[in-house]
Order: sequence, then C-alpha cells, then structure tokens
Amino acid sequence: MADPSLEVVKQAGQNVLRLSGHWTLAHLPSVAVLPSIPVGPLMVDGSDLTGLDPSGAHRLIAMLRQSGIRMENVQTRAMPSKAAQVWALVADRVRLTEGAESARPQGLLYQIGLGTAESWQHFMGVTNFIGRVVTEWLGLFRRPGAFRLKEFTAQMEGVFVYAIPIVFAMIFLLGVVFAYLLGVQAQKFGANIFVVDGVAAAILREISPVIVAILIAGRSGAAMTAQLGTMKVNEEIDALSVLGLSPYVVLVLPRILALLLAMPLLVFVGDVAGLLGGMLVANAQLGIEYSQFWDRLDSVLKMKTLLIGLGKAPVFAVFIGLIACRMGLTVSRDARSVGVNTTSTVVQSIVAVIVLNALFAVAFSDIGI
Repeated sequence: MADPSLEVVKQAGQNVLRLSGHWTLAHLPSVAVLPSIPVGPLMVDGSDLTGLDPSGAHRLIAMLRQSGIRMENVQTRAMPSKAAQVWALVADRVRLTEGAESARPQGLLYQIGLGTAESWQHFMGVTNFIGRVVTEWLGLFRRPGAFRLKEFTAQMEGVFVYAIPIVFAMIFLLGVVFAYLLGVQAQKFGANIFVVDGVAAAILREISPVIVAILIAGRSGAAMTAQLGTMKVNEEIDALSVLGLSPYVVLVLPRILALLLAMPLLVFVGDVAGLLGGMLVANAQLGIEYSQFWDRLDSVLKMKTLLIGLGKAPVFAVFIGLIACRMGLTVSRDARSVGVNTTSTVVQSIVAVIVLNALFAVAFSDIGI
C-alpha cells in the first residue's frame, strides 16, 4: 500500500489539495507537513486516494485547521464512496465544534456572567449534596437497619488501621524536628525545660490535627473519590438505584462516618507520636530526663489543649468526607474525569483544612482559649 501524500495545486483559480496513498492509522507517521495554503476556499481531491479511516481523516483535518482553514470552506471531489463517508462523518463533527466556538461570545461581560452562573451552579450542587446527606442521615434514625455496617467496618479499616503507621511516623519526625528547633533557641537562654511546653502546645493543638487531616485528605479522600468515580463509570451506582437502594446510605454515609470516627483517633495517635519524638530530642540534645519531661508535661499541659486538637478532627473529617464523596459522585463517565476529580478532591480538602484551621485559631483567640 502506498504511503499517504498530499500536494497543493492551483486549478482554475482555486486551491486544490490532492490526496494520494493510504491515509490510515498504520501509515500516518509518514505523513509530511502540510504545505502552505492561502486561507480561503479549498477543494480536496481524492481521486488518487486508496484508503481513508477516521484516524487519517482526523489527522488531515487537524492539519487544515492548523493552517487556518475552516471546514465550512472545504469541499471534496472524486473521493471513493467509503472514504467520502468517513470524511463526511469526521468533518461534520468538526463543523459542529467550529460552530459552537464561533457562536460563543468572548466579551468581558459574557465571561463575568458565565463565571457567576457556573459559581452559582456549583454552590447549588454543593448545597443539594449536603442536604441529601443530612436527610439520609436523619432517615437512619427511623430505619437503622438500612445502615451498612459491613461497609462502615471496611472503611474504618482503610481509613484508620492502615493509616496508623504513616501518621505515627510523620508526626514523630515532626516532633523531633520541632523539639530540635526549639532546643537550639532554648539553650541560648538556659531555658531547656520550656521546650516541653512548646512541643506539647504545638503538637497537640496544631501540628497533629492539621497534618493528620492533610494525610487523610491525600490518602483516604483521594481513594474515596476514585472508588466512587470508578463505580459510576462502571454504572454500579445506577445498579444500586435500580435495586431501590440509596447510594448515599450504602456508599456515602459509611465513608463520612468512618472518617468522623477515625480522625480523632488518628489525631490522638499523632499526639503520642509527636510527644515521643520531642521527648527523645529533649533527652539527647538538652539532657532532660524522661521523668523530667513527663513531670513538666503533667504540670503545664491543660486538658483544653488536648481537647482543642481532638475537637478540630471531626470538623476536618466531615469536610474531607463531603468533598471526597461529592467529587466521586459527580464524575463523568470516562476515566479522565476520575483522575481530574481525584486530584480536585485532594486540593479542595487541603485548602479546606487550612482555612478551617485559620478560622479556629481566630475564634479560639477571640474567646481566650
């Protein structure tokens, strides 16, 4: 089969693109760059064409569009019947795209209106999702048997049990780093023992809850979105609805409740890990005995410091769960959308955690705790 080739000629004052050879997927790598063609009407001559498939038609049309030629200005002649059908199918789709692009206004006012409409639509989607989750959750009080305990247990295993090692390791190391940095400064003033105060307040109140939330957002939140998104692509969620089961009860609530229960437990694990890391550094760098460390911790650590950190965890968990599940259920029916929404879940969740933590800091400062 002859390799595909093309030639631009002038016939009767009209630009003619003469095609020859086999324009199919297997032969496309040998296609040369399209010669320069003046923008305007173009006749495509297929009299010497021996084969054309959709890939070849797409490649040729893409080359024409890159040269600034619109499909509305392109006509064909002398094409084999099968090649003409393939060309017509691909060209019609491209014309629809060009029509939509040309019909779309590009003014500033239009862009502002479009952005406002999309923001409002997004807000309403979020509101509807939260309302549906709350409604289904309240409905469980009337029919507790509908709750999927097996699904909840499986999610707890994934969110809590498998996350313990990474949470412990990360916050242990952060406790080491934080205690080391405080120790360097404390040694200058002979205030070694006050490292215990700083490590305890920072780990329990800020570092542990925020780092745990970020880890869970990147680990469990992304996994939940990917799971639900894949189920939607495979039409498993539609199958649940056909069986008369609510996807919110079967899939969403167990995941959110698992996060709600697991997050405070993981924050407590992080608290212990961070304090252990700080204690080891205090002993090795500053000569503070382990008994001194715990005695000082017992005297300066207030219960409210521990409760503030643990109290943030459920709030972070709810936001991460809502974002992850909503993004999973709004996936389009293609693999690319699953990846895009999974990435969006991680970004939105981390931003939400940081914003919420800042709001907590301001609120606690205003009320004096």
